[in-house]
Amino acid sequence: MAEFDVARTRKTLFGALLDARDQFGRNKVALEDLERQPITFGRLVLGSLVMGRKLAGLTEDRETVGVLLPNVQAIAVTLFGLNAFGRIPAFLNFTAGIKNLTAACEVAGIRTIVTSRRFVEQGKLDDIVEKLGEGRRVLWLEDVRGALTSLDKLRGLVDSWMARRVHARARVNPDDPAVVLFTSGSEGVPKGVVLSNANLVANAYQVKALAGDALRSDDVFFDPLPIFHSFGLTAGLLTAVLNGMKSVLYPSPLHYKQIPKLIAGTRATVLLATDTFLQGYARAAGENDLATVRLVIAGAEHVKPETRKLWARHGSVILEGYGATECSPVIAVNLPDLNRPGSVGFILPGIEWRLEAVEGIHEGGRLYVRGPNVMKGYLDPSAPGGIKPPQDGWHDTGDIVTVEDGIVTIRGRAKRFAKIGGEMVSLAAIEATIQQLWPDFNHVVVALPDPRKGEQIVLVTDKADADRDILLAHAQQQGFPELWVPKAILVSGIPVLGSGKTDYPATVDMARRLQAML
Repeated sequence: MAEFDVARTRKTLFGALLDARDQFGRNKVALEDLERQPITFGRLVLGSLVMGRKLAGLTEDRETVGVLLPNVQAIAVTLFGLNAFGRIPAFLNFTAGIKNLTAACEVAGIRTIVTSRRFVEQGKLDDIVEKLGEGRRVLWLEDVRGALTSLDKLRGLVDSWMARRVHARARVNPDDPAVVLFTSGSEGVPKGVVLSNANLVANAYQVKALAGDALRSDDVFFDPLPIFHSFGLTAGLLTAVLNGMKSVLYPSPLHYKQIPKLIAGTRATVLLATDTFLQGYARAAGENDLATVRLVIAGAEHVKPETRKLWARHGSVILEGYGATECSPVIAVNLPDLNRPGSVGFILPGIEWRLEAVEGIHEGGRLYVRGPNVMKGYLDPSAPGGIKPPQDGWHDTGDIVTVEDGIVTIRGRAKRFAKIGGEMVSLAAIEATIQQLWPDFNHVVVALPDPRKGEQIVLVTDKADADRDILLAHAQQQGFPELWVPKAILVSGIPVLGSGKTDYPATVDMARRLQAML
């Protein structure tokens, strides 16, 4: 572990990019995407200043600007460009549907949306953009680029040599909002999360401080996770670039066959993904496609033992981590030489934590965290432009965890405990037991209302021949009471969010409908 100095985080995102350029060199490659045209730190700064100045002329100072783009170099240029000139990008989840997208635009007060014709056409998002554009201005990157004159480019070149002075005129402070992200809604209605410049810079530096020499200056990060998801934004893009490493952006984590080939082509050494996606890549990969991958960093959902075995065949070890959008997002992560499968590793330096007891739960407690990476607050839907900060700086993660020898193990979401016959039962623990029995399939356990016991446990699985008697025998063999065994088994595909997480509200709704049909 390297030393973490919180004073070093007191800077803007664009300021941190300039520091990385100056420390690691203008000619070092910072970014690459599926077009395979790498850009250096110097070109990233130049492009950000040219694009940022153009977008600044089309928007208001301090305006929150909607960004609807995939993982390509343009999204990084747009992020740093808007930040350089005092605008705040709000990354919109293009997989969320028009209802959630409209709600996000309304709560964030978005009047301008930056997107790309090519992306909208390829993603078949025409109808969504048309609806979002009602009462809002849509800026097409192709048009913005097309309007650039030779004078604009010359001014950008001059700006790049005095970038700190240009940025200083925007009067952006470390504690000013840097981005707005929207929670995935895996447990309920999405919220607008405001992360400051210092929040994001701190988290990128905290990860590097914990990892120490495990992350090297010649590492190449492969980031298929969308930047509208905090894991893709901070862990995949900012941790790499702000610490002088290269990030390869890829527009969809669902391209199981293409991604292993590009990992091989870019000689990526660090891969970031969720368990669901990691299974897909390992199964689709050719013999040597993943040979360069030294570290696999997994988050957003629990890593199954079967996923670890799949990656072990390719010679890679999975390091499981843990975070929350409200924490920029990384809270904890395992280390190569201190990797405890089943846990999420060590809490990052600079983060205070405490556990609060929860009635009916005897192991662990509810985790609260405070530190330089904890958000400015949630957007206040009742007060346009208002931000509700976390009380005394403490964020309630909503997770029940245990901490032993400094290592965090998640026992379940507080919302994912069911009360059955007066006893609190962890749905995540039941899922782990079922996964152990049927490791090649996906399973989600939900709690539905029960007139006699308060709640009943139902298993949703994609195993077509799942049998309750076999599951009951396995549970008893493992020492679990019959109370823990799902009352019903429903066979179905499991809804997944764009981030790769299980969509729990959709799964609960589906389970209710399926059970009503039985």
